[in-house]
Amino acid sequence: MSCNLDPYIFTTDTLPSDLRFLPPLANGLLGWKVFNNIMHMGGVYNGEAGHCHRADVPCPLAVKIETEDHAQHSYTLDTHTGIFSHDLRSSTVTASQSLYSHRFYPNILVMEVLLERHVTSEEPVIVNLVSSFTPQSKDIQFECSPDYKGGRHIQGQTSTAEFPGGSCPTVHLIWTPVPSTLTLPPEQTKARWGFILVVANSLEAARSSYDEGLNLMATGNLRPSHEKAWKELWLQSKVEVTGSQTLCKAVIGCMFYLLSAFPSIHDTSSCFGGVSPGGLSNGGDGQDYWGHVFWDQDVWMYPGIALFYPKLARSVLEYRVRTIDGAKDNAQKQGYKGLKFPWESAVSGREVCPEDIYGQQEIHINGDVTLAFQHYLYLTEDLSMFTEGKGSEVIFGVADYWVSRGMWNPDDQKYHLIGVMPPDEYYYNVNDSVYTNTVAQLSLQFAVELADLLQHPAPKEWQEVAKRINIPFDQELQYHPEFDGYSKGQPVKQADTVMLGYPLGVPMSPEVRRNDLEAYEPVTDPNGPAMTWVWSESSDGSGAVNFLTGMGGFLQAVLFGYTGFRVKKECLAFSPLLPDENWELCVRGINYLGNQMDWLIRKDDICIILREQTSRAGNTHPHKLQVVLKASGAKIPLTPGQPVTFPGEAGYVCKMDPPSSCWPL
Repeated sequence: MSCNLDPYIFTTDTLPSDLRFLPPLANGLLGWKVFNNIMHMGGVYNGEAGHCHRADVPCPLAVKIETEDHAQHSYTLDTHTGIFSHDLRSSTVTASQSLYSHRFYPNILVMEVLLERHVTSEEPVIVNLVSSFTPQSKDIQFECSPDYKGGRHIQGQTSTAEFPGGSCPTVHLIWTPVPSTLTLPPEQTKARWGFILVVANSLEAARSSYDEGLNLMATGNLRPSHEKAWKELWLQSKVEVTGSQTLCKAVIGCMFYLLSAFPSIHDTSSCFGGVSPGGLSNGGDGQDYWGHVFWDQDVWMYPGIALFYPKLARSVLEYRVRTIDGAKDNAQKQGYKGLKFPWESAVSGREVCPEDIYGQQEIHINGDVTLAFQHYLYLTEDLSMFTEGKGSEVIFGVADYWVSRGMWNPDDQKYHLIGVMPPDEYYYNVNDSVYTNTVAQLSLQFAVELADLLQHPAPKEWQEVAKRINIPFDQELQYHPEFDGYSKGQPVKQADTVMLGYPLGVPMSPEVRRNDLEAYEPVTDPNGPAMTWVWSESSDGSGAVNFLTGMGGFLQAVLFGYTGFRVKKECLAFSPLLPDENWELCVRGINYLGNQMDWLIRKDDICIILREQTSRAGNTHPHKLQVVLKASGAKIPLTPGQPVTFPGEAGYVCKMDPPSSCWPL
């Protein structure tokens, strides 16, 4: 990538030789790698159980522009607008091809071509459109249908349902025919062409979206409506670093690709299919985990998005709610009560991992799902997600599973989780994984807390198991062994025990926290999954690409590391720590309890601007947001529109005054 003064614009003169690394364009429903003849649609899978994968959908916009004359190429991804451009400049013409997944109308993909003549000539300018599209898929048997308003139309159905008796989704494609050449007549200096592709699950939806696309083109609002939607997103979130352009561009790129994986903030369809490690552009048969949803979504990608966008955060929780029936089926098949969320999830919530051992033993996924719900409640106080939204069924069902799964040992008077696989997948069939047991304990405690809040009678076993579950700890070495029987110095695959400090927030002394970090840092496999890497799953470029898990982890390192943000039951705590005197970290649009705040963090001071303050339902008067300095107890009120600057000492919390209607302080 070449250097660009605007950190939101990424430009290069050459495309990657490894086509896996072509830029993806997605909008939460459709995902496509530019120039590729295959795309994917959220929620459209083919294959049963472990053979389930994202269904390949052919892409009619798999087109490259070429000129007869020698031309200079440039490729640009503008993350301001979510538009990828390919520009060719010859001695006679500049040809610009723009591609984008529409941010507001998610069923639409767009290609635009602009030709601009450089010199007056009596000769026409001709540009070739080279297509690799064929209306075929190994997952969907497509058939031609009658043209619709000049658009080509094919439709088909996946061949195999996710589980016996399940449905096979239908896919309709309607698109503007793409000619083999475009001609700029001698009398014209420039001309523009637009092509749209619509992908939908029904004929009615496909035709409606195509009509919308044609209308937007006719009124000149196709591109502006897309750009407006991206602008609206960026107005609600911005993370920028002054002092390191490389870091700044990396953070912006991560935010862009994570946001691309989520639906529009105006989407009311409630059919979001979750976020997989490689995003929507990947996930075909044998590729990037088949497009399945893992704990990556709930633990690694979700927190950074939830900090800015409560509605997008809720869409993740709603995805899990829609899979309750499958989670119940998983638990019953294991012989337990409650809900067992799948290690790998598609649409139904039934286990679709190709290898049984992960679905059977990597049960920490249940606690990971609960963590996301807990984080959301503390961040928003949106109880409707847990009542009408049925989030309480998730929390209570997970608690029932832990009670059913735990084994009581009368000798040590503790409950144990035996025969599990920790997040560190180098080990399996171990007992008392410290991470697994800890997230089980936390989710049981949250179930009790939520039951009290909703005035729901909580089974006494929830509290009992939470209190007595075994959390491995080595008293002599003062550190947490990864599981019962782990010997210090054994290699580990990835972050596991160190996650007790963050994100789990387990109370421990600084000595124990340091001991955990120093115990596992030197034995973590450098070739393991890079959960805080940015682009590929492994540092050598192998594994999943456009690795959203790594982007989410990297973003959390900035958002929760340099700022020290911690979303707690009673407050939003923060303790900034910047690594360099010349750095400034600007974080705009933090959304806490309905309040939007902009933060400017420098080495010596912090400035906060409260954008707006919202009275929440059920409150008789608006709450006042204030910063409390932990050391002195001084309270600094925040008033909308008025910047507040204070010294950069470590240790603050944001609180409501008077106290929140839901949580006693």
